[in-house]
Amino acid sequence: MEDKDDPELLNLSLAIVSSDSNGENSKKRKRIVNVCRPAHEGKVFMLLQVREEMLKLEEHGNKRENGGKGLHLIHSLLLAATSVDKNNMNSALDSLVKLYQSVSLTGDSVQRVVAYFANGLFARILTPKSPFYNMIMKEPTDEQQFLAVTCLYKASPYYQFAHFTANQAIIEAFEKNQKPSMSRTLHVIDFDVSYGFQWPSLIQSLSETAASTGKRISLKLTGYGRSFEELHETETRLASFAKGFHNVVFEFQGLLRGSKLIIKENEIVAVNLVLHFDNNFLESDMSETLRSVHSLRPSIVILVEQEGNNINNPRVRSFLPRFVESLHYFAAMFDSLDDCLPQESNERLSIEKNHFGKLIKAMININEFNRGNKAGTWKKMMESHGFEGVKLSSKCLMQAKLLLKIRTHNHCPFQRGDINGGFRVFQKDEGKALSLGWQDRCLLTASAWQCV
Repeated sequence: MEDKDDPELLNLSLAIVSSDSNGENSKKRKRIVNVCRPAHEGKVFMLLQVREEMLKLEEHGNKRENGGKGLHLIHSLLLAATSVDKNNMNSALDSLVKLYQSVSLTGDSVQRVVAYFANGLFARILTPKSPFYNMIMKEPTDEQQFLAVTCLYKASPYYQFAHFTANQAIIEAFEKNQKPSMSRTLHVIDFDVSYGFQWPSLIQSLSETAASTGKRISLKLTGYGRSFEELHETETRLASFAKGFHNVVFEFQGLLRGSKLIIKENEIVAVNLVLHFDNNFLESDMSETLRSVHSLRPSIVILVEQEGNNINNPRVRSFLPRFVESLHYFAAMFDSLDDCLPQESNERLSIEKNHFGKLIKAMININEFNRGNKAGTWKKMMESHGFEGVKLSSKCLMQAKLLLKIRTHNHCPFQRGDINGGFRVFQKDEGKALSLGWQDRCLLTASAWQCV
């Protein structure tokens, strides 16, 4: 297999690139083979072959027996990551070949998470210069991503915990800061509105508040997004939902990231930073965002972040610590799906492939050499930019616990352990933060802040 003239090696490389046999594409394929001739070419093609065999198992719905070797798979993956970190590609490729022969995208949760991390490592070895890099790093379509996030939202308390906790804190801040002279207008600024899944529950809660007082409430939502198309689709969904609540006047303003916004007088302003900084932001970008938020003088700022100091953290320069932390985190996420969905369900496969898998590959292939230095905890960062923590109410805690009970009741066929399955809710920082955990692993933490 090491022989560069091995005909089986060349046939494999051509088969993977294209199945077209016309002359023009044949010349193109030969050029690609010439480009892909690193010192470890033979092992790279062997790795491509065993990966294809793993994918064929997924297509046919076949599973590989793990036989209680989950810890062995994790150990082998960490060996591969260590080799990549030390630039020992021979060892890394050998480890990945063995891994691909043992993992499965349709096996148990350990096999699945290791398979996706192996894909990320393989892409990192190839580098963007390789003709096979894009094949490994292929992004799901917008429709596939939307479906995956929707499935996760319905099945798991992960996003619901973040959104319901944030919305409860926003409503309480709105009620607390209302004055007779002020209009009943709540202006929420969402720095990453995405699909807008967070806001139907807030609209409904505001409608209930308006019904109890007999006065209409105006909700202005300013959402930052990645494209006008995404913002338009989000606005359409939310506006359609809001039509069912006649005592809430809903207005949506979609802005591309970096655009300036205008705050009107007598608006009660709430800023939403739910998982906003978990997208590989430079530390300078984070500081600029927080300075901008502080200048708005909001009544409340909601921050929800993934737990794990090194996950997607641009302040961590070293690859290996970030890899290990992310592996622990996503292992818990994959394991938690056992409490939510059967292993063979299409919804679960969609979540893992088109959401978790995408995040894992992106984390592994961050260019950490252009990043800043580690700057401490989120608490220190918020405090250094002029914010102080606000104690979350008992309603936030009760609501989060109720969410787990309802979710567990709805998914009882897959429940494990005690009445809430493996999910936990607990307070931190003297009640100023609320966390969602899986078993003994903290997944998300929500906190509220106000300007000093």
